Amino acid sequence: MSIDKQSPGVYAGFDHGAAFRQGLRDGIPIGLGYFAVAFSLGIAARGAGLSAAQGFVASLLTSASAGEYAVFTSIAAQATVWEIAVITLIANARYLLMSCALSQRFAPEMPFHHRLLIGTAVTDEIFGITIARPGLIDPYYTYGAIVVSVLPWAAGTSLGIVMGNMLPVRAVSALSVALYGMFLAIIIPPARQNRVVAGLVVAGFALSLAASLLPALRDLSAGTRTILLTVALSGAAAALFPVRDDHQEA
Repeated sequence: MSIDKQSPGVYAGFDHGAAFRQGLRDGIPIGLGYFAVAFSLGIAARGAGLSAAQGFVASLLTSASAGEYAVFTSIAAQATVWEIAVITLIANARYLLMSCALSQRFAPEMPFHHRLLIGTAVTDEIFGITIARPGLIDPYYTYGAIVVSVLPWAAGTSLGIVMGNMLPVRAVSALSVALYGMFLAIIIPPARQNRVVAGLVVAGFALSLAASLLPALRDLSAGTRTILLTVALSGAAAALFPVRDDHQEA
């Protein structure tokens, strides 16, 4: 049954318990996937010197693979606090857009604290299953998905740190490759579908190598170089290859 967005008191009519249980059910596959990926992320956290408890809290509060990897590698590279803050903001900027999109699907009278809580915990997969629901969204559905997926994510990171301390050095080195495989899985599909993205990926690798060799840039920290390259490439792509909406294309 469809929900009229203009009808008053829609939020009060939601069955929050049923929505929460549906969120738990739909979030189980996400949680299983998160646990496997977070285990490899825990290897990177171990390399940055984090304890199991610190890794658990970091993943629980951040819930972002790219953002956390950027943080852990920046910590390992002894980046400054402001460098870590900026690179985290850049890596997680897409969540601002996801939160804005979700806010348009909530009932107008829904309390603000629900929007704030969901905005702090939304991930790519949680956004996907939430935005796909018809009609206005009950925030308790998203809460159910968050609980059953974010906790395994944090637990996987913590377990990765523990196992990284117990396993031989060669085994840890082999497991760390899995995280790079995850990032390849992220960039290869869009690169195959879009030549602009493919060109930017290649340019990113080339410029990163050049920045580590050029006298003017190699003296900068790894975190600063990453920030500069990310902003420069994304800004150039937005200016030279803007994404057109359906109306402009027509």
